[in-house]
Amino acid sequence: MRRHTRNLVGVGAASVVTAAVTALAMFAVPAPQASAATLTQVADFGSNPGNIQMYLYVPDNVSARPGILVAMHGCNGTARAFYQGTEFASLADRYGFIVIYPQGNKSTNGLSNCFDVWSDAALRRGGGGDPASIVSMVSYVQQRHNGDPQRVFATGFSSGAMETNNLLAVYPDVFKAGAPFAGVPYGCFGPAGCGDKTPQQWGDLVRNAYPGYTGPRPRVTAWHGTADDVLNYSMLQEEVDQWTNVWGISQSPISTSSPQSGWTKRVFGSGQVEAYTISGAGHDLPRPGMAAYAIRFFGLDGSGPSTTPTPTTTPTGGQIRGVASGRCVDVPNSSTTDGTRVQLWDCHSGGNQQWATTSAQELRVYGNKCLDAAGTGNGAAVQIYSCWGGNNQKWRINSDGTIVGVQSGLCLDAAGSGNGAQLQLYSCWGGSNQRWNRT
Repeated sequence: MRRHTRNLVGVGAASVVTAAVTALAMFAVPAPQASAATLTQVADFGSNPGNIQMYLYVPDNVSARPGILVAMHGCNGTARAFYQGTEFASLADRYGFIVIYPQGNKSTNGLSNCFDVWSDAALRRGGGGDPASIVSMVSYVQQRHNGDPQRVFATGFSSGAMETNNLLAVYPDVFKAGAPFAGVPYGCFGPAGCGDKTPQQWGDLVRNAYPGYTGPRPRVTAWHGTADDVLNYSMLQEEVDQWTNVWGISQSPISTSSPQSGWTKRVFGSGQVEAYTISGAGHDLPRPGMAAYAIRFFGLDGSGPSTTPTPTTTPTGGQIRGVASGRCVDVPNSSTTDGTRVQLWDCHSGGNQQWATTSAQELRVYGNKCLDAAGTGNGAAVQIYSCWGGNNQKWRINSDGTIVGVQSGLCLDAAGSGNGAQLQLYSCWGGSNQRWNRT
């Protein structure tokens, strides 16, 4: 029954999240790597209108100006169990960011330890409640640990995923991006309900959460399993509809790929919104390896927004000119957003056409964005992404003019010859649309 209606969560919290009681027990991920750092409760972190608890993980190798991740458990879960059962702390050990684990304490329809995503206080700016308490936790880390206000992110599972969307809507000036795992759109548990809405209606809910706000909106990477019998898989599309509308971008993806077996990744706009479909997965996310994708989306792996330069100067490098078209490999509108697809455009001297070759076989633009393959098959999108050392960002530049992806063995291929023609991977066949000159 749940699989056949988009109104699943509109009938009340009980019919939506009943199975969440066992959700944390279903995690099959390893505990964080051993470290002298430990999870510590912070008793007095400031204003706490939601009366919730704060647990903090500061790695031993914490950065001088660390990013901040808020990681939230599901109903009937605990901060400590989410710390132990997910990979966020071990990734913090690796990259030096700080993780806040709030402890939810609200009850609804027989479930306990939930985060409030239904009250008026929680759903609006300045209303107080759990969101305001979590923002106080973020402020504490910024003041006590020199946390970077430009690198504050939220993630969570089930109830924590709902609160992730809630924080992005109510405090878009605080949170730069979010990764909800098995969640629902913002406002779904409020008076508006979770019934099928148009993208405009979903987007209006977010805009009304903070009336008059005109600043940048958070980016979103949402994850959901097709066999989720607690929160229907259709909720993923509702999240996509909501956040693409908030961003003013198309609900049609610019690329679709399969980063791992059983995963389908869709990218919208120039990477502002991502959606991961996990075939056959139930209400048990994130699974092993998924947290690393969220950390990369945030830039907490060392390529965060605070270190991304704007392309105001031309870096050392040169143009990549297509033999068939005579046009250059170009980043549209000089974008620096991860996931922006590259294209052909009339050659000019701008920094968005200057590609530097590194000893690691990378092709870099702006100094720290790499030419990146979003998949390994014919037609896979070629985009820019923060450099991280993966084989999908390594290229062999051959004497015959071809540029071949190290991971895929496929050629850099122009899908057309005019301005705006997109680049992709394709089997090498010797065509002039797969040959390039460095200038």
